[in-house]
Amino acid sequence: MTPDFLVTHSGGFHADELLSSVILTRLFPQAQIVRSRAPEWITPGADRIIYDVGGAYDAAAAIFDHHQRGAPLREDGQPYSSFGLVWKHFGRDYLVASGLPPAHVETVHSSFDTGFVLPIDLMDNGALSPSVAGPLAGLTLPVLLETLKPVFDETDPAAEDRGFHAALAIARAFVEARIARSDAKLRAESLVAGAIAAAGHGRVLELPMGMPFRPAVVKAGADHLLFVVHPRGSDWCLTTIRRDDDGFAVRADLPAAWAGLTDAALEAASGVPGASFCHNGRFIAAAKTRAAALALAELAVAEALANPPV
Repeated sequence: MTPDFLVTHSGGFHADELLSSVILTRLFPQAQIVRSRAPEWITPGADRIIYDVGGAYDAAAAIFDHHQRGAPLREDGQPYSSFGLVWKHFGRDYLVASGLPPAHVETVHSSFDTGFVLPIDLMDNGALSPSVAGPLAGLTLPVLLETLKPVFDETDPAAEDRGFHAALAIARAFVEARIARSDAKLRAESLVAGAIAAAGHGRVLELPMGMPFRPAVVKAGADHLLFVVHPRGSDWCLTTIRRDDDGFAVRADLPAAWAGLTDAALEAASGVPGASFCHNGRFIAAAKTRAAALALAELAVAEALANPPV
């Protein structure tokens, strides 16, 4: 199907149809977005895809609404919004069109659905409140996108469409960046796996550049690793490894004696020429050379093993 029109509702806009539009406009760039509730537009036809309006869900007829009685649910009983329905039917094609390797498509499709699409679905259906984000509730993506709606006393009839397209550009940037980051994590995984093999039973993982490493470390069961070393520009970094995805607890801190020191002070405290920085939080340090970074890492390992966490 190659539609001429992508039809969603007029009036106030929300994250679900904006994000659906991101997916559909990438696949059908020639199609015109029509925002309308007029019967002649929200009735299925061979020239259109209809979403978040129309009162029906029928993939064969290219209509993807979720407001009607008997609205579609996921296999686990959680509700879909239009975004979830569009992602279910068009997400894989979107990832292919975005240039992902075929081997990554299913993994990224699933992870994006769980981590990005589902929260939008739940919030749009009232099954998840922004208040769960606490002080950050007003900074969630759905809330931020809706701040681009016209104010209540705006009289320009074109203001809604202008706001919609402004929000669409922002929504597109977030989707594309999230997909690119997910794909990058998969590319990094094979590099990190090779580095883990090279490290053997050592406690320090050396990488050829900065990259996401924790997923591969966990997947490999490399619980013995405590620190990571990699180049960063003209310097080298020494970083800790978080215990889990949520929170800031690490497997081992850098030595307390290094905290907040730079240059000569850090060289004196560590005894390592070329040591240049240690964050006061003791989760990252820097050095001017690879040799210096590795020397700092070995000192950090020795202290961590001598003083294991309680």
